[in-house]
Amino acid sequence: MKRRDFSMQLAAAGMGSLWAGTAGAQGGPVEGTHYTKLAQPVPVSTPAGKIEVVEFFSYGCPHCYALEPTLEAWAKRLPNDVVVKRVPVGFNALYENYQKIFYALEAMGQLEHMHQKVFNAIHQQRQRLDKEADIAAFMTANGLDGAKFIELYKSFSVQSKARQAQQLSQAYKIEGVPTMAVQGRYTTPGPQAGSNERALAVTDALVQQTSPGCRMVT
Repeated sequence: MKRRDFSMQLAAAGMGSLWAGTAGAQGGPVEGTHYTKLAQPVPVSTPAGKIEVVEFFSYGCPHCYALEPTLEAWAKRLPNDVVVKRVPVGFNALYENYQKIFYALEAMGQLEHMHQKVFNAIHQQRQRLDKEADIAAFMTANGLDGAKFIELYKSFSVQSKARQAQQLSQAYKIEGVPTMAVQGRYTTPGPQAGSNERALAVTDALVQQTSPGCRMVT
C-alpha cells in the first residue's frame, strides 16, 4: 500500500486479548509479520534512558482521526521513560499544509488545545483548511490570533520543521498512516499488525523488547 491511508479495523476486545488467534499469540508479535525491523536504524532525539515512540499521521487521514481517542488513552498508560511524539507526513500538497498547521500550533503553544479541533474541523465539519484565509478564520473562531498564526504558518522555522518531518518519514520508509515507530528500529502500520489498535499492542511489545525494564502502567 503506497502513500495512502491505512484501513481502520478497531478491535472490540481490550489490548490484552488482541493476540488471540494470531500466529504470535504465544510469543508476541513476529518480525516481518506484525512489524518491520529497519535495516538502517534512525537516530532518535530523546535523551539517554528514554524510549522514543513516534506516531506518523496526518490531519487529513480519516483513520488517524478514528485512532486518536484510543491513542490518547494508550499514551497515558505508558511509563515515564517512554516519550511519544507525533510527526505529520506530507504525502501530497494538502498534507503538507496540514504539516504546517501542526508546527504553527506547536510554535504558538496551542497544539494540545487545538489538535483535536483541527481533526474535528476536517472530518466532522468537512473543512479542507488548505487556504490561508480559511485557516486564519478557523483559528480566529477558536480564540487564536489568526494573523499571527498565518505568520508562523509561513515562517522559516515552521517550513524547516516540515522538511525535517519529511526527512524523518523517508528515513523510516513510511508509506502510509497511521504508522507507529519505536526507538528508530521498528515500524508497525495497522495492516501489518492486523489493525490499528493491534498496532498499539505491537508497539507495547516492542517498547518492552527495546528496554526489558519498561512495562505498561495499569
